[in-house]
Amino acid sequence: MLSTLIAKTFWLPEQASTFAKSHDALFYFIYWTMVIFFVAIVGTMIYFAVKYKKRSDDDRTSPLEGNTKLELAWSILPSFLLIVMFAWGFKGYMSMLIPPANATDVHVTGYKWGWNFTYHTGDVGNNELIVPLGQPIRLIMSSEQTSPDDMAVLHSFYVPAFRIKRDVLPYRYTVLWFEATELGSFDIFCTEYCGTGHSNMIGKVIVVPPEDWEAAISSGRDFVDDGSMGTLAEFGEMTFGRAGCPACHSVEGQRLTGPALNGVFGREEAIEGGAPVMVDEDYLRESIMEPQAKIVNGYPRTMPTYAGQLSPDQIMGLVEYIKTLQ
Repeated sequence: MLSTLIAKTFWLPEQASTFAKSHDALFYFIYWTMVIFFVAIVGTMIYFAVKYKKRSDDDRTSPLEGNTKLELAWSILPSFLLIVMFAWGFKGYMSMLIPPANATDVHVTGYKWGWNFTYHTGDVGNNELIVPLGQPIRLIMSSEQTSPDDMAVLHSFYVPAFRIKRDVLPYRYTVLWFEATELGSFDIFCTEYCGTGHSNMIGKVIVVPPEDWEAAISSGRDFVDDGSMGTLAEFGEMTFGRAGCPACHSVEGQRLTGPALNGVFGREEAIEGGAPVMVDEDYLRESIMEPQAKIVNGYPRTMPTYAGQLSPDQIMGLVEYIKTLQ
């Protein structure tokens, strides 16, 4: 009954993801805690103001002495409430950072002014993200320039009904995940001012039954810009060969000029002159665009940069291809 009452209120939109109930519960816990304290404190102030109002010029304030127990009480007891709020919020924050192992990846590209969504099948949707009901989806997001004379700007991907929001940054990947719990259409907003078209940067998340998802995403344009068909990883494999990557990187474990790439994704690599790093999408992207930034121990600084030589789509495909190498 309570969940039905707060599913959509004056303060919050409808609940449509697994995060919504826990986030809303914390919001209302903080909200009602503040209401209770506000009423208690302001009510006490009003009561004392009336009770101890000066009645005549002969009134004198009684001598005041400190009350150590009272001072400790109003310092320590609220601290316990703050600890509860922090622990509750931290738990929710960490759950949003770590997607399930079975999450399906979708690449999100923010541009001036709209969103592109690239699926594992190689299909691309413009301003409409189509996801299956009840299945975790991981968004790998970046901001890209729309033309050589343009520049990439900061965006922020926000779905109010899912209670998710994350900055979308130029020249790197940020990650966000969710699991939809309701069928239907839900608004996407950009919550970071990104220029004159910012207010028009509105999209939709379309939640469909799982059995209809593959057919629904195939209605968009094909990812591969030269007209050939294939999945995102297959396009990456083609790019891997065309860019000359096999000359320095083995996919079968042999040591060449550069590190072997099979099994590298999700592994920690020892870095020259620094702490070990986890090989994730952002590390792979950086290694393609700025290969001298983090050099794996024992390998020479010989890899050239591919910045300006590979399109964002090609980099996206390369990353997905490397992820499949085991």
